[in-house]
Amino acid sequence: MSARVRNYYLVATASWFMAFGMQSVVFAWLVTIVLHEDAEFVGWAQTALLIPGMLLILLAGALADRIGPDRQALWAQLFAALIPWLLILALANGLLSYPVMIVYALAMGCAQAFVTPARDGLLNHVSGGDVQRTVLLASLSQFSFQILGYLLAGLADSVGAALILGTQSVVLLVGVIAYVLLRRTHAVPPAPQQQSMVAGVVQGARTVMGSPVMRIVVLQNVAMACFFMGCFIVCFPLVVREVYMGSSGDLGVMSALNSSGLVVTILVMLKVGYVQRPGRALILAQMMGALVLGLSGTMSVFAGFLTAIFCWGICGGIAMPMSRTLMQELAPPEQRARVMSFYAFSFMGAGPIGTVFCGYLSKLLGPQLAIVTCGSAMFLVTIMMILFSRLWRVEFNPQAQAA
Repeated sequence: MSARVRNYYLVATASWFMAFGMQSVVFAWLVTIVLHEDAEFVGWAQTALLIPGMLLILLAGALADRIGPDRQALWAQLFAALIPWLLILALANGLLSYPVMIVYALAMGCAQAFVTPARDGLLNHVSGGDVQRTVLLASLSQFSFQILGYLLAGLADSVGAALILGTQSVVLLVGVIAYVLLRRTHAVPPAPQQQSMVAGVVQGARTVMGSPVMRIVVLQNVAMACFFMGCFIVCFPLVVREVYMGSSGDLGVMSALNSSGLVVTILVMLKVGYVQRPGRALILAQMMGALVLGLSGTMSVFAGFLTAIFCWGICGGIAMPMSRTLMQELAPPEQRARVMSFYAFSFMGAGPIGTVFCGYLSKLLGPQLAIVTCGSAMFLVTIMMILFSRLWRVEFNPQAQAA
């Protein structure tokens, strides 16, 4: 497999996550600070970004196997590049409102639902047989450019949201060009299909649920979406607004520091080499992440809060690549996009539960105590993973794909 093909894939991945980083800050800033919505409405707005994934991502995974993941990723990302213009036009005409933000969120959620399983299903085709290293390189591209996106979006207070959204659209178009070049160099043929899309989804579900390792990875993803993602996109912006009286720049710095922790860990892992016990690494990272998350909710000064968020990112830099590695290694080649769509579905599909839960929990207890509660809940989940799953004992080696 040509290194050039992998590089096109990494550029496309970087472009998506740089744009995603920009969107994360600008969207949270517009809803939380500019429109100054209440906590539960912040939760519902973030939920609108995730609902399409919950409803569509499994069918999107089956479709990617049917038509080719590179083709689907290309067209879905092109659609995503057009969506920011909805908010640009609303801002230009003084029409920004909560309903407009919801329409934007639903449209971008649809694009993400089709991009995610296609991009993940494509990874094995460009890895050249070294799946774990390619996962780490993709994660490094993801979080490095996410940091850049966060920092650029943090300038929204001074340069305006419209310029940030226009830049987001251009960045996504760079990824579209990368997918075009990838297809010209090494187009991925569709997997042979002798069943309907619904039957394909059912087959993917049986494959994932029939594997003790993939099953527990999916279940811990659900918990992570409820407690970790809910905190990140609902509780954290509320803490910045209500406890630290912050701005879009503070939101950008917070998000960038979190991703910086992820990047530091991934760089170390690339240096260390192959992790033969990814399940054990995943559990330990989630356990430490739960403790650090809970600690972040007790910080009275912004600098302490940011330090905890950076350390939380260090834990995520182990957990996220290890969970993806487990799924990529165990997925049957002809079902890869479908299996990865279940992996994404377990996170994105449970995300609306987490955002709504964290929105109402923040209103009831305050955002800081909500963070402590979520950290405690995730810690209990990791204890159960050790006691009742095979994940602690699973072992791979660079030559074999499954234990």
